[in-house]
Amino acid sequence: MSASPALEAVRARRSWSKVTDAAPTRAELLTLVAAAGRVADHSSLRPWRLIELRGADRERLGAAIAKAEGDGKPSTKPLRAPVLIAVVASYRKSDKVPRWEQEAVASGVAHVLSLLLDEAGWGVIWRTGHYTRSKAVAKAHGLGKNEELLGWLYVGGKPAGARGGRRKAVEARTLVSRMPKAAKKK
Repeated sequence: MSASPALEAVRARRSWSKVTDAAPTRAELLTLVAAAGRVADHSSLRPWRLIELRGADRERLGAAIAKAEGDGKPSTKPLRAPVLIAVVASYRKSDKVPRWEQEAVASGVAHVLSLLLDEAGWGVIWRTGHYTRSKAVAKAHGLGKNEELLGWLYVGGKPAGARGGRRKAVEARTLVSRMPKAAKKK
């Protein structure tokens, strides 16, 4: 089996904890989001949205994180990348699609978007924290009562000569099994 471009892109993906100030344009981002939004989505609910944070938006997020943590000094964490993309699960009423499945769709969009950004040459890392579910951070993002923040994609340029974080190989044989055989009737 020859490796497809998609397979090679997934195999090459790394998290970039340090990035440069270079960043994708809004137009570039929108193109990638349109593609990422094609993830499997039962009933096509689109139970997600993304919030683009640039410039002073990141400072306002730092203040909200500080408030959530009871710290008087704004957090500098959001300043680690020039663009942050907040990943929001935006739950829809549905008799067919449970809440967990809608959150899985939002997570899928974030993951595919991170792959597309990486393939386009950008350094990306998905960051979370206990404060993602805090009232102060939700308010700063303008979240509705049916929404939850899942974290942020931190996006920037890949530093020259730097390599992304290393990941251990996945031993697929230990993670893929077959359904157990039916029990013998007595």
